[in-house]
Parts: sequence; C-alpha cells; structure tokens
Amino acid sequence: MQSSEHILTDAPPPSDARLRYGNDEYQFGDLRVPKGSGPFAAAMFVHGGFWRARYDLKHTSFLCAALTKAGFVTWNLEYRRVGNPGGGWPGSFEDVTAGYQFLRQLAGKYPIDSTRIVVLGHSAGGQLALALAAHHNSMLAAVSLAGVVDLRRAWDLHLSNDAVAEFLGGDPERVPEHYHEASPVELDIHCKQLLIHGAEDDIVPVQMSRDYAKRKLQKRETINLLEIPKAGHFEIVDPESKIWPEVGKAVLALV
Repeated sequence: MQSSEHILTDAPPPSDARLRYGNDEYQFGDLRVPKGSGPFAAAMFVHGGFWRARYDLKHTSFLCAALTKAGFVTWNLEYRRVGNPGGGWPGSFEDVTAGYQFLRQLAGKYPIDSTRIVVLGHSAGGQLALALAAHHNSMLAAVSLAGVVDLRRAWDLHLSNDAVAEFLGGDPERVPEHYHEASPVELDIHCKQLLIHGAEDDIVPVQMSRDYAKRKLQKRETINLLEIPKAGHFEIVDPESKIWPEVGKAVLALV
C-alpha cells in the first residue's frame, strides 16, 4: 500500500467550526473559512476508506486546510459508514446529500458564493461525490480523486475484500438496482467533472478512471482526466506531497 505517514498519523489541523447537519453522531462536518470578506468558492470534501466505519475525516483535514489557504471555504464531511447504524447504501449517500444541502444553506451565514460550489471525494468518497452530482445538479463541478467510479468493476476486481458488496448489500446479481443507482459510470452527470488519479495507484487502479472518462466523453459529458505519473493512492490528497501543487492547481482552475 502506498501511503503518506503525514496524513495518516499527524494530528489534524483545527477547523473554524464543527457543525452538525443531522442528529446522528456521525452527521457533522468541519468548516474552514479563509481570511478576508469573500464571498469565496466552497469545496465540500467526502473522505474515503471503502465506505467503512474505521476510516474517518481526520486524514482529509490537511487537504481541506490547504484548500482554505488557497481561498476556498471548505466543508470536510463526516457521514455514516458501513459498520455504523444506518451506514451503507443508501444511508451514507443520504448523509452526503444532507451535508451538501446544509452547506448550501450556510451561504446565508458565511461568505460562500453558492454559484461556485465544488464537491470532491477521495477513493470511495469519489463515488459518493459523483453520485451526488448526478442526483443534485446544482454544484459547479465534481472532483474524483482516485475514485471508485465503476462499482460493478470494483466487484469484479474484488477491491478491498469486496468492500462494494458490503456497501451496497450484495453483489451485482443480488442487488442490481443498487449498482445502477450508486455507480457513477451508469449515471448522467451534467456539471463539470474532474478525475485525478495516480498512475501507480495499487488500491484503486487508474484504468478505472481511464475507462470512465472514455465512456463519459462518448456520452458528451464534460470531463477531464488528470493522470499523475509516479503517484499512488494517497499522495494526491496530501498537501505535503511533491504532486500536490499540480492537484491544487487543477482544482483551483475549476472556479
């Protein structure tokens, strides 16, 4: 596994506010606001971890702090995951949807430009971010960072010991409707899409993003794939990595 000790072991940077968007213990997010009067573009981040409860939002705090320094209001979202009551499909997605709607409501209280909201997700969070874009066409763009963007393919490859079956409640033959509802490659997405993937990712293969981009271009969706050489699964979400300037620049270019 290619990882970054920095984002997995260091204490997360503080946020400006931890806000609850629901009553469950996992329905909250960390808000960070740049210095200045704004209004600012906003970035909602959905962390990965193959939808499992043992992975939380801490490791994406560094990325969110970096994006806030670059001028984004950031909303680092927590949500119910597999292993939490109500987690999995559709509960995890319902939380991401509620968290996104909550962020839009925050535009009345914080200096957020609601016409410039970008939703980003890493790994399994990339699936959730793109699925959100398919079902709620009000964001400016959706960004998948090493995303699990084709859930049937994730099953075929048995990624992370069949994590997708845990998430969706079965394999594609048992619950085909869940794969159709949740898999971004099968959904119509009308906002801008940016896929960023490390060419040496040994957790979610880059070929998944390549095939996704090709299929979406055939459907005339607006999509760009940024494939980063010599990068694995975690470097693209680590603002101290050598490749972060390229990642940050691509995200900033969306707004």
